Amino acid sequence: MANLAGRAVLIIADRAVDVAEASAGRFGPEPEAVFARWPEFSDWVGDLADLDGLSGVPIVASELGAPSPRPPQVFGIGLNYRDHAEEAELDIPAEPMVFTKFPSAITGPEATVELSSDRCDFEAELCVVIGTGGHRIDPDYAWQAIAGLTIGQDLSDRRVQFRDSPPQFSLGKSFPGFAPVGPWLVTADELADADDLGVRCEIDGEVMQDGRSSDMIFPVAQLVSRLSSVVTLLPGDVIFTGTPAGVGAVRQPRRYLKPGQVITTAIEGIGSIRTTLA
Repeated sequence: MANLAGRAVLIIADRAVDVAEASAGRFGPEPEAVFARWPEFSDWVGDLADLDGLSGVPIVASELGAPSPRPPQVFGIGLNYRDHAEEAELDIPAEPMVFTKFPSAITGPEATVELSSDRCDFEAELCVVIGTGGHRIDPDYAWQAIAGLTIGQDLSDRRVQFRDSPPQFSLGKSFPGFAPVGPWLVTADELADADDLGVRCEIDGEVMQDGRSSDMIFPVAQLVSRLSSVVTLLPGDVIFTGTPAGVGAVRQPRRYLKPGQVITTAIEGIGSIRTTLA
């Protein structure tokens, strides 16, 4: 599922099928309306006898928005890859390190983002979008509470994040456009192994991060269960699940982002997003 010009669409091969039109008004047109009825929507898609027979339009990348454009809650998980904790010379956490990226930072998969300082950093991330959600979700049920997976780029202004003690993770990661997400939502059943996906980040074609989600300290199901042990997860919520090694702030020498650069963030089985920096 994707967000094409503000409307929920199904991605079938190389075309987009409008959900509201295909369902004769039963769902949509806004993506939020679909997440609010995710189990019913999933059943409807599963019952469609001829997906290839649905009429659609060509996918225009520049018109794609974030799959969940107005998430009620956005969660970030720090130090959730073993190799990233090791490169930062920090202990492996015993509990997930949780912060938020405020929802106003969400933007689409082909965004132009203005850098807020000379110390902005990149972090390729697998993102979870919640479907049914709930409170105190059992790990064995967690994947059933998830709508699907998508790609995120966790941009961070390290100058703001670490300008005082204690650090301001949420503020440093929430400037306008600092949460590009997309290009679409992929359900777990479309992936060979949803817990082992390649995660890659390139800047102007240079590979900066190249890891696998199987290196997560707290896998997706554990994150959903542990977050929901405190908060109620809501339809459309987005979870940034952490980043592999290679971020700019711990490189020697450090590598911060510059205007004019292009970040390509890719995840195996899902696709890629492109963020142009200004």
